[in-house]
Amino acid sequence: MSLNNQKSWKLLLVSLAAAVSFSMLSACNNNNNNVSDDTSKAVASYKGGTITENEFALDQRIMKVLSPEQAQYLEIDEFKESILRQEIAFEYLAGKASDTAKKEAEKEADVQIANFKKGMGDTFDSTLKEQDLKEKDIRTYMVRVLSVYQDMLGKVTDDEVKKQFEATKGDFTVATLRHVLIGFTDANEKERTDEETLKLIKEVKTQLDGGADFAQIAKKYSEDPGSKDAGGEIADKPLGTYVEEFKKAAQTLPLNTISDPVKTSYGYHIIKVESRTEKTFDQLTDDEKEGVKGSIASANLQTFMEKGLEDLDVKINLPKSSAPAADGGTEPTTAPSAEAPAATEAAK
Repeated sequence: MSLNNQKSWKLLLVSLAAAVSFSMLSACNNNNNNVSDDTSKAVASYKGGTITENEFALDQRIMKVLSPEQAQYLEIDEFKESILRQEIAFEYLAGKASDTAKKEAEKEADVQIANFKKGMGDTFDSTLKEQDLKEKDIRTYMVRVLSVYQDMLGKVTDDEVKKQFEATKGDFTVATLRHVLIGFTDANEKERTDEETLKLIKEVKTQLDGGADFAQIAKKYSEDPGSKDAGGEIADKPLGTYVEEFKKAAQTLPLNTISDPVKTSYGYHIIKVESRTEKTFDQLTDDEKEGVKGSIASANLQTFMEKGLEDLDVKINLPKSSAPAADGGTEPTTAPSAEAPAATEAAK
């Protein structure tokens, strides 16, 4: 059972991946590359600045290095515009970040560059060369993004953290549970229809309702590789780590009761919660409090993306591409269990 991807900003930089399907990867303009011989036309303007065609092209090359699986979307006009708007927001917000935030971003960027190079190994230099990039381009990108992160994080008050915890305290409840998953694809990667999947999970429920041992049924039928061999058990996990539908069921299901089928993006589940322990604010770990703080900063950034740009008199002048939008215009989405793009590793 994979965890919910709606992690705090501290882990994934911002939770824009949930609301903007291309996530944070495009968010940063590398304004340090504004050189006097850049005579390319402006593709965007706003109060206080412009973004040139060359600058935007540089960002896109960085994106191809940091998240090659997302590169296919760079030819879709609607995503290019979304990317460019995020870029404007981050250039603007980074310019207003405090000196303290910028210094912290510098230090964190060095750590993340080292981790990124280690992860890429011998391919780091050749990959950058292929995209006509230098290490300083990647660093500039990360510094700008992290400056915004650090600045917004520093503005969150303790009272806001406590208020947010009270509004989401169920996410911090620690539970031990068992579940059986029947997925929308079988062991041979063949897709099942919703009706087929539901029929199979109902057959499992019938056996459980008839008194069958949950652990044995999970070992036999469950398609969740993470818990199958443990008899479907997931022990002592905060409920906020699960996808939304699963979480809600686990929060409200009476203890030691066999649930009705619960549908998530993975398939259908049967759940039995064996224990639940609520937490108070004082019982939160420092990391958990930082997670709450990060989620507030993420929400504040999302609000700026949705509303704050309206005050900047943004004008977009992107040339049209020939690539159609995916699936006849629908937005491409990330697989339910996928992590956010590589650029977001900057906040881990």
